[in-house]
Amino acid sequence: MNPVELIRKKRDGGALSRAEIEYWIDGIVDGTIPDYQTSALLMAVYFRGMTEEETVVLTDAMAHSGSVFSPDDLPGFAVDKHSTGGVGDTTTLVLLPLLAAAGLTIAKLSGRALGHTGGTIDKLESIPGFCARLSKSRFLDQVRRHGFALADHTDDMVPADRILYELRDVTSTVDSLPLIVASIMSKKIAGGARGIVIDVKTGAGAFLPELEDSRRLARSLVAIGTSLDRRISALITDMSQPLGRAVGNALEVVEAIETLRGEGPADLTDLCCELGAELLLSAEAAAARDEALAHLRRLLSDGSALDAFRRLIECQDGEPAVVDDPSLLPRALRVVEIDAPASGTVARLDALSIGRAANALGAGRTTKDDTIDPAVGVEILQKVGDQVDAGAPLARLHANRETNLPEASELVRSAYTIDPNGGAHEPPPLIVERIGP
Repeated sequence: MNPVELIRKKRDGGALSRAEIEYWIDGIVDGTIPDYQTSALLMAVYFRGMTEEETVVLTDAMAHSGSVFSPDDLPGFAVDKHSTGGVGDTTTLVLLPLLAAAGLTIAKLSGRALGHTGGTIDKLESIPGFCARLSKSRFLDQVRRHGFALADHTDDMVPADRILYELRDVTSTVDSLPLIVASIMSKKIAGGARGIVIDVKTGAGAFLPELEDSRRLARSLVAIGTSLDRRISALITDMSQPLGRAVGNALEVVEAIETLRGEGPADLTDLCCELGAELLLSAEAAAARDEALAHLRRLLSDGSALDAFRRLIECQDGEPAVVDDPSLLPRALRVVEIDAPASGTVARLDALSIGRAANALGAGRTTKDDTIDPAVGVEILQKVGDQVDAGAPLARLHANRETNLPEASELVRSAYTIDPNGGAHEPPPLIVERIGP
């Protein structure tokens, strides 16, 4: 067996065997297969695709290419959630404490921002002192003692994915469905969760803007997870406009605290409860969806979920006082309002433009080596369907630098379309579709 044989076989439309895929992944990690041959094989996969069986094997091989948590390492019924990214997507910061309060085990490994989508770890690190880089032993100990942990991916977990993603990025093979699925699911499998819910975004601010592409991804993720003995479901959710009202790291932490207090935006609250209900049902911690939703809403209203977030911060060396006094979080030096140019109804709010505006202010990364400013971002005051008067503020920019403020301001202005006739404009349904095994 050698790399040239694998490249030729996939180039000609053949299906790779388990032995061939495992040989490829082993060679990537130990360096015996050079990047140029892996790049050629990635391009062959891009054009020829992979069968479901091939994708299952690739996912499993990538998951086991480094350190792995098995379900038996974790107490209780461990659950996990993945989002395909979006703008103002604060769900992880709300959902995981909510599930911990409901008694589920949370062993969550999250990522950082790249492009216009925010990263959970960057948001958490805006909390003074919060430690997201946990060793495997500390991570497991925290999960066993407290029932939850939320940390950055360690370098020894799923190293094959890191290598492959860097090569996909420079060979224009990122948008290959089997490679996307294997990348996402290998990290979920390596994390050891028994129950998984996937939040697949669709719309302007999503990784896959077109619904049919989002649907294909969701179906494939569920199929692969099921084949690897996970209880998994997916919700396809709207990202044509930002979720919630905050876009930016510290701003989103504030919004998460408000939501955990039962005072957050309706769309963010509803989505977290719907995603949480999926996991309560998969863990058999609720008999029916209505029961699960009602239980989760009680945990938001009675303070249990907020207490769980405070405990998470304490366990990971952060300053728990931010829960009661969010002003302790980083704050921008300047706040600039963007006013409505005319009276009418907000007919459109383009999520992608808002995400790019937050990035221009310094809230995100263009390359993985960029430094993030935790204080900056966009605060959304008006969303689709809202009535506005000329001169009233549509959004606020939280900025520390003057240089990119004009660009960010123009992006926010261009994100809004106002119907001067004041017609009724309903936002798209938040949850477009549910996909189960």
